[in-house]
Amino acid sequence: MTPGSLLLGNAGQNFEIGHQHAAGDRCLSFRYTPEHFEHVVAGVGAGVGARSKPSGFRVLRLPPLRTLSSLVARASAGLEHAADISWEELSVELAAATLRIERGIPAETRNPPASTVARVTRTLRAIERKLNEVAGLSSLAQEAGFSPYHFLRTFERLAGVTPHQYVRRARLREAAARLVANGEKVLDIAYDCGFGDVSNFNRAFRNEFCVSPLRWRMNA
Repeated sequence: MTPGSLLLGNAGQNFEIGHQHAAGDRCLSFRYTPEHFEHVVAGVGAGVGARSKPSGFRVLRLPPLRTLSSLVARASAGLEHAADISWEELSVELAAATLRIERGIPAETRNPPASTVARVTRTLRAIERKLNEVAGLSSLAQEAGFSPYHFLRTFERLAGVTPHQYVRRARLREAAARLVANGEKVLDIAYDCGFGDVSNFNRAFRNEFCVSPLRWRMNA
């Protein structure tokens, strides 16, 4: 699991969550009753496809996808920066978005081998620790024990983006959360989050969230 990703579970399943580092992570969880979840499924409609059993997810996790960026940023603003967030509304939006995404994942790519996930996750963690000092593709691949081609393909499959795009998305999530949480200048947030040019930041932000930073601040 990496920042911005989702762990999915079904009623009756048990989970054990551990951390390899002392401080742990800030995690947010939503629990839905089967009845409430079925209402969300009905609201999403036929786009979720056929269901083999009520309220059942068919994947274990979702990477930090662009489709989820605005929801994750809003959650981060509430969790990390104490922004005024309607958690009930967010929980419904998140459930609906997750259903639409996970139903579209091909069966053969839903749950890759645990060893592959672990190797890529270690690389993701290393990237997160040093967002401003990301190594090149060959170096990351060597650290994970893959060839550059296989690493790039595996990384994109699990993270939803390439390593470069992953770093960019992580920086934009932090910027979006800070825009909601306080009155900092857009220019200051852009520089703090690793963007050396504010016009480049505005363009990247609009591509990720479909609105400008100022509009995001007003609407979030």
